[in-house]
Amino acid sequence: MLVGRVTRAVWMAAVLGGAALPARAVLPDEIQVYTGDINAPGQVGLELHLNTTPSGIGEPSYPGEVTTPHGWRATAEFSYGLTPSLELGLYVPTTLTRENTYYVTGPKVRLKWMPIRPEDDVGQFAGVNVEVAHVAGRFEQSQNALELRPIYGYQDARWLWAVNPVLDWNLSGPGRSGVPEAAPSFKIARTVTTGVRAGMEYYAGLGPINHIAPLHEQQHTVFLAFDVDLKPVVFNFGIGRGLTRATDRWTLKWIFEIPFS
Repeated sequence: MLVGRVTRAVWMAAVLGGAALPARAVLPDEIQVYTGDINAPGQVGLELHLNTTPSGIGEPSYPGEVTTPHGWRATAEFSYGLTPSLELGLYVPTTLTRENTYYVTGPKVRLKWMPIRPEDDVGQFAGVNVEVAHVAGRFEQSQNALELRPIYGYQDARWLWAVNPVLDWNLSGPGRSGVPEAAPSFKIARTVTTGVRAGMEYYAGLGPINHIAPLHEQQHTVFLAFDVDLKPVVFNFGIGRGLTRATDRWTLKWIFEIPFS
């Protein structure tokens, strides 16, 4: 038991040490509502998404599935600004299971288009993010997936709100279908002091859009979330509570922005 705790502590220290230099609940490698942020042309970005599930669903939904309770997930997100309104991204998700087994779960690539952006951090923003993923079968039955994430919202000095009515397509496995699943998310936050916002984030998984699942089979999670922007220290932190029995009961998440000179 002591060896397991030490192994977990060493892995956590390595992850957080790098940070000192983010909804489908099946593999919560990125728990984030997209807002109007986008890299300038030629700008390189790196974020570290980290989350853990102190209390969650331990029963596998299919043979061989690695479940979330007491595990840690760390995802490096690299981004590059192509044009003022286009951004390319690459995710490298990893998982440390409760048995202290470490996996690289599979790459994801994305393209974000933000034609409407706030000026001087005030105003509406709108765009869309397209993501293609290949995930190991021990984490998701559908190893290949496509995500379409519309992005819309508003921000000013006091308030920020954003909605992402996400659509997910399973491109392989027994769940393969041309009908997408609905996974909407929403965020609202208010500035409480200079460089700090506090608010709520909501994530849901409702099932196929032509056959919404019964409520007890849907996934609904509400996070109390904080955004800190005190450059060079920039991060998001949230405490999430699952609202249905198909949802992990408690989730903690962090998103760290890694500064580049």
